[in-house]
Amino acid sequence: MQTVSKKTILPFVDLTCITTDKFKTGFVSVNFITPLSGKTAAKNSLLPRVLRRGTVSLPDMESISGRLDELYGARIIPVVRKIGETHCIGMCADFIDEDFLPKGEHVQEKIFSLLSDMLLSPVTRSGLLLSEYVESEKSQLTDEIKSIKNDKISYSINRLIESMCANEAYGVSKYGTQAAVAAITPRALTNHYKEVISSSAIKVIYCGSSDIDTVSRIFTDAFSNLPRRSNIQPVETDVVLAPKHEKPAVVIDEADVAQGKLTLGFRLGKSMVSPNYPALMVFNEIFGGDVCSKLFQNVREKMSLCYYANSMLEKIKGLMLVFSGVEFSNFQVAYDEILRQLDAVKNGEISADELNNARRSVSTYLRTKLDSPSSIESLYFDAAVSGLMLSPEEMAAMAETVTAEEVIKIAREIKLDTVHCLTAKGGAAIEA
Repeated sequence: MQTVSKKTILPFVDLTCITTDKFKTGFVSVNFITPLSGKTAAKNSLLPRVLRRGTVSLPDMESISGRLDELYGARIIPVVRKIGETHCIGMCADFIDEDFLPKGEHVQEKIFSLLSDMLLSPVTRSGLLLSEYVESEKSQLTDEIKSIKNDKISYSINRLIESMCANEAYGVSKYGTQAAVAAITPRALTNHYKEVISSSAIKVIYCGSSDIDTVSRIFTDAFSNLPRRSNIQPVETDVVLAPKHEKPAVVIDEADVAQGKLTLGFRLGKSMVSPNYPALMVFNEIFGGDVCSKLFQNVREKMSLCYYANSMLEKIKGLMLVFSGVEFSNFQVAYDEILRQLDAVKNGEISADELNNARRSVSTYLRTKLDSPSSIESLYFDAAVSGLMLSPEEMAAMAETVTAEEVIKIAREIKLDTVHCLTAKGGAAIEA
């Protein structure tokens, strides 16, 4: 049995408690909700990594690992998420659930206490976060940013978003830039840490056997010294309904690549005024989100224009991205065919099998996400940040009844905004 409860447990600290006896492990995340900004993205991304390195009482990874071993192999990891134009940072932990421990083994309380120590009592020297930890984690973060460029699919998607949303917060990478990471000093990160801790709203997501009153008590005891300002502002995402230019913008990058990458960015338009999220997800499955989709079956399989062709939604920001791998000579014909498949949906060319497969795919995806505590946390955290009131079960049930008319209506509102081509030096691209 599963119950979901919500409660404000401290000023600007909201708890979502998913009480269930389904799992042998519990899961909790503590998330600081901040605006996505180029000025703070690198520091935000670096901060939880540094905080994970040591506390006043456990000043290094060796002592922290020893403590986690004592807690039956519990894990705590830093987390950085970008949801719409919200930058969410913090820690998450998984641990043996209380129901599977000897009586008197209060692992849950000890986990919350350790999370509090990491977030509120980091090890410092002369009042600053340790320079050796800051520099070490800067190096790791820089390597992670570099790795994105080496993954050409991720690079192309990021370049499209960066170009399409150049004057919007969403255009900022959740990791920041290499230059911004390099410029971070221990003093700057310490000052930023103090600002984040005191001025950010906090979302706590718990999944386990305890009820909301128990979790609320444990959290407030552990985080009793949490600093809170009285005027914390909510973070919102600016949804742009239409492209800002008459013709789609075309961005071309040249690199030493053997395969071209064609990436298209669309605005979802008036569908975002009052979003029907289950219908949006079913539309995406029909168009390009599944192996039964139009992009996969036609552009990839029947016409062999792409090595892959998929679409994905950023439902909170109101974007749809199509990403594909193509031969350089096929850029234009693949581009034209992708748009033709979207037109087919707009014109109602949706078979009963396509609609039923898409409904089933979305419903199965949502229900499968209820099979692990971490996946449940992810779903409910997204909902908590975005303000979505529907549960995953309600979303799945609604997806099963989405009509072709709802899908067609969504498709007709979608407008192409920006196209990104990653091609060889001097290679072909497209004309939009």
